[in-house]
Amino acid sequence: MTGLAVEVAGLRRSYGETRAVDGVDLAVAAGECVAVLGPNGAGKTTTVEILEGFRRRDAGDVRVLGVDPASGGRDWRSRLGIVLQSDDERLDATVTELVHHFARYYADPRDPEELIDAVGLRAKAGARGRALSGGQRRRLDVALGIVGRPELVFLDEPTTGFDPEARRAFWDLVDGLRADGTTVLLTTHYLEEAERLADRVVVVDHGRVVAEGPPATLGGRAARRAVVHWDEDGAPRQERTETPTAAVAALAARFGGEVPGLRVQRPTLEDVYLGLVGADAQEEP
Repeated sequence: MTGLAVEVAGLRRSYGETRAVDGVDLAVAAGECVAVLGPNGAGKTTTVEILEGFRRRDAGDVRVLGVDPASGGRDWRSRLGIVLQSDDERLDATVTELVHHFARYYADPRDPEELIDAVGLRAKAGARGRALSGGQRRRLDVALGIVGRPELVFLDEPTTGFDPEARRAFWDLVDGLRADGTTVLLTTHYLEEAERLADRVVVVDHGRVVAEGPPATLGGRAARRAVVHWDEDGAPRQERTETPTAAVAALAARFGGEVPGLRVQRPTLEDVYLGLVGADAQEEP
């Protein structure tokens, strides 16, 4: 697959007087991983559900794998992987039964047993869904969403409830998907996750895209000045500079070697994100 996996222009969706999505433009290249960030109520979930074909739009042009989601049929859906919230109706079956069952829906599925290992559920393979913890259910959701080798996978808060070790194992799984050419559209509350996985980050606020770009340069991050901190005359000092290496060298020369309390601080993705959406609009863990 080449070109664009997702094309969105002028997307709008309102609920009464509330504009949930207010003119979103978005393009995702085939094979790219894009993370969509935004505070609760920003419009990111509505946008993604329109792309998945679960929700109608009021206006705008949308193409997902070359098809309008509003008219996408069974063949189109078989090319997508969607990780939704857990479905209580399936929780009486075991992990093994569910993954093998869903695999039979696809012509060329991933090996169910290998997939159970990949999402870290081998120890719970014989457990029924309702016996799993919240994080384990989320891993099961991921397994069911990718078992069909999708061309494009939507991951909606996929690592909620994961412990740090499980989260990093999942990141390795996403790396494997991308190595196979899978396009990934990710929503997450974990900024570290977006920075680790995404080629590009799209920040949505009040139904609009307010910034997009690689994590390292989002919002002009690369051009922002670093802050050099040190201690002098019993008090903390700091200097904002575009040339922190030169500033540190000057301090070292002045102190004749080691600089007390030396620390160089560069803007993080979290700093940039909060600057874009407002410090009061922090994501919930």
